[in-house]
Formats: sequence, C-alpha cells, structure tokens
Amino acid sequence: MAFVTDRKRVEGLGSARTGTEHFWQMTVTSVALLILVPLFLLTFAPLLGEPHAVVVDRLSRPIPALIAAAMLVVTFHHFKLGVTTLIEDYVSGLTRKIAIIVMTILSYGLAAAGLVALAQIAL
Repeated sequence: MAFVTDRKRVEGLGSARTGTEHFWQMTVTSVALLILVPLFLLTFAPLLGEPHAVVVDRLSRPIPALIAAAMLVVTFHHFKLGVTTLIEDYVSGLTRKIAIIVMTILSYGLAAAGLVALAQIAL
C-alpha cells in the first residue's frame, strides 16, 4: 500500500496525465514563434517580387536556410498541437483517434515536404 497524498499523485499531471506536457509544448513553441516570425519576415520580406534567381541565391545561404527550416518545423509542430487540442475538445469516439492520427501525419508530412524543398533549393 502506497502512502501518497492525492496532491502528490496528480502533481504536474492533467487528468489524462499529459495535459501539463501539452501546455508546456504549446508555450515553448509559441515563444519560439515569437522569435522566429520576425526573423523570418526580416529575412524574406525583402524578397517579395524579386526574380527567382535572387530568391534561390538568398535561400542558398546558411542563416536564411536555417531560419526557414526552424520556422517550418516549429510552425507545423505548433499547428499539430493546436489542432490536436481542438479535436480532443470537439470530437469523440473512434473519430477522435482517427482525426488526431490524420492531422499528425498531415502536419509532419507537410513539414517534411517543406524541408525537402528547402534542401533542394539550399544545396
């Protein structure tokens, strides 16, 4: 018999034992996006309307390529977390599980496609 108080049993855990972790992941990705979005805009906004060769030349440099890659990864991970929360709140049963799996595959698949496209441009 374990002598553990109710508070100790649930400290740091949500009712599903993942709520706090999910909250912190959303918070961390939000803060990362607060930094990455201005960097991304400062790096790529001047390229609007420029010829294809200029854009490819800019993406061939390491710092803009890393900013674009970080933006892709963090944005799609944040998207997955947010959509998962929406699905958990508004969908029930087997449909919930299927929707979460589909959205996880979709978000990571789009991030991978973006990274492959970026690698083809940058290399």
